[in-house]
Amino acid sequence: MSEVMKVTEIFGENVFNDAVMQERLPKKVYRELKKTIQEGKELETSIADVVAHEMKEWAIEKGATHYSHWFQPLTGATAEKHDAFISAPKQDGKVLMEFSGKELVKGEPDASSFPSGGLRATFEARGYTAWDCTSPAFVKKDAEGNGAILYIPTAFCSYNGEALDQKTPLLRSMEAIDKEAMRLLRLFGNTTSSKVIPSVGAEQEYFLVDREKYLKRKDLVFTGRTLFGAMPPKGQELDDHYFGAIRERIAAFMKDVNKELWKLGVSAKTQHNEVAPAQHELAPIYAQCNVAVDHNQLVMETLKQVAYKHNLQCLLHEKPFAGVNGSGKHNNWSLTTDDGINLLDPGKTPHDNIQFLLVLTCVLRAVDRHAKLLRESAADVGNDQRLGANEAPPAIISVFLGEQLEDVLEQLISTGEATHSLKGERLHTGVSTLPDFTKDATDRNRTSPFAFTGNKFEFRMVGSRDSVAAPNVILNTIVAEAFSEACDYLEEAEDFDRGVHDLIKKYAYEHQRIVFSGNGYSDEWVEEAKRRGLPNLKTMVDAIPALVEEESVEVFEKFGVFTRAELESRAEIKYEAYAKAVNIEARAMIDIASKHIIPAVITYITSLAKSINEVRQACAVAVIDVQEELLTQSSNLLAETKNALKELEKVTEEAAKKEEGMEQACFFERHVVPAMEHLRRPVDQLEMIVDKNIWPMPSYGDLLFEV
Repeated sequence: MSEVMKVTEIFGENVFNDAVMQERLPKKVYRELKKTIQEGKELETSIADVVAHEMKEWAIEKGATHYSHWFQPLTGATAEKHDAFISAPKQDGKVLMEFSGKELVKGEPDASSFPSGGLRATFEARGYTAWDCTSPAFVKKDAEGNGAILYIPTAFCSYNGEALDQKTPLLRSMEAIDKEAMRLLRLFGNTTSSKVIPSVGAEQEYFLVDREKYLKRKDLVFTGRTLFGAMPPKGQELDDHYFGAIRERIAAFMKDVNKELWKLGVSAKTQHNEVAPAQHELAPIYAQCNVAVDHNQLVMETLKQVAYKHNLQCLLHEKPFAGVNGSGKHNNWSLTTDDGINLLDPGKTPHDNIQFLLVLTCVLRAVDRHAKLLRESAADVGNDQRLGANEAPPAIISVFLGEQLEDVLEQLISTGEATHSLKGERLHTGVSTLPDFTKDATDRNRTSPFAFTGNKFEFRMVGSRDSVAAPNVILNTIVAEAFSEACDYLEEAEDFDRGVHDLIKKYAYEHQRIVFSGNGYSDEWVEEAKRRGLPNLKTMVDAIPALVEEESVEVFEKFGVFTRAELESRAEIKYEAYAKAVNIEARAMIDIASKHIIPAVITYITSLAKSINEVRQACAVAVIDVQEELLTQSSNLLAETKNALKELEKVTEEAAKKEEGMEQACFFERHVVPAMEHLRRPVDQLEMIVDKNIWPMPSYGDLLFEV
């Protein structure tokens, strides 16, 4: 049997997908469930009971003994509680395998132990998980292939209905943009489409290191990144790792990752080496927004689980190594109707594609007005080390459109009419055996945080560990607002065609400042952005207030995506998350410096001093000079390390006394983070001096090149 046939056979084999439902459910039940999925129709209890029974039978055939409502609390990870299918024992001591519709559609996990930002007190424990029937259930088997669990994707809310997760607001935002986009399509005479669905493809970057070496790096174990580490002689400067030949050990890992993801219905398609040594990327095919979010969580979990089986460690931190590129997650976002129309497809002549131009300028309006919110959606303590570091987009939001669309907008702004679109020229390679072909009408710009790439926008700022739910909640909501305002205007316009033309020109003119096609990594752009009045929120702490600004609260409440209380709670959770993450890093640095690095340096200095005495007795003056220079240098650096350690201990203790929330997070950012950098500097210099067999942990060279 060919390998291609094997892939087609295993793809989705562990998913309770549409094909399985059609096969196993009675026709009437299947039709009613599809109405719920496609139209949002409420699912009757009797229908849910039948679905639950067949789902249980299918899962048991796959080896499942338990089921779990799988949800995404505000921890940055997924959560699960396993319940067996067994019922209470009968009089004869036997049990039945049961699973009801009620158990399928609703669960009751403890809501007091997850982050709630004050929405829930410790004694207010009741919370609910609700089945997201638009994202298929699936079975996951353990590493040995023996046990299995049925996972049911769910939303998670409090007893009072507040969203305590990533999915609830995402589903709300999808309903909002569907409603407003359909209003827009109807104005343009579309009577056939019935739904607009945001679709997403989330590219995932990650590092792989040898697990045995990883376990010897307590900073990686505790924080996911190296808090100390001198650069090896070679980094990424030769660009030879990017798209390079994949090592055999890594290729075996990737093969197993693909296999496991395909079984779960995740359409993993692209894999390659990334820019930094030991860095790689995986990209799936597009999926419906909420499904894509679920799939990305499965991608991250699978990467870590399969790495463990290969004695590797998958690092998803945004900046696990200083001095080489960090990892991001490119969020490719588009809008597609249920009958296959992509609202962001410009066609061959975008200058006369009026519907596309209105959608495009609405997106520009949304991004310009809510740039702070979009920046906040990518705010993460790890991303603070990555964004703007000549490897990732800056913390300034701008939009890259490309020469063709920029030219169209310029025509609209300058003359009021767009009469032509730039065409792609023929690409001539100069080699007779290579084909000449038509180039795209525009180049790409990898320095742009929000770039149009043909029929979608690529939001490149998202951190590699983060859920892509947050940026898509923002995108869906702010674009829904822009669509809504456009519809309000056009529905009252006496002349629709003139109204559309005027609106496109107005939006293009008012929001042209957000469009930038140059080098987003340059210092000149920072100054230019400041001149344009674009916000530059450099850190997570700078970005969090955007959540609770009045304009943000207004747009979210207007479309029912967040309440003011939910936004305030999320801001509080993010401040606490920042403070806790930096506190762990600071304490890890203190622990490692005190227990490992300083003792190792003392051992080296003691050995060196003893050697100097021995050499002096042998009268080897030249050797003594070299050794004494090393002794002086290492002793001075040790003293600097000790002083920096004392300062870090001091400010970390002070931070713990600050009021939790914004005050504490700001203190960590302004005082603890700089103190950590001061401690790292002399330690990294000492690593270049102290004998390798004395240094207490594997080096960057060991981690990045010995995989």
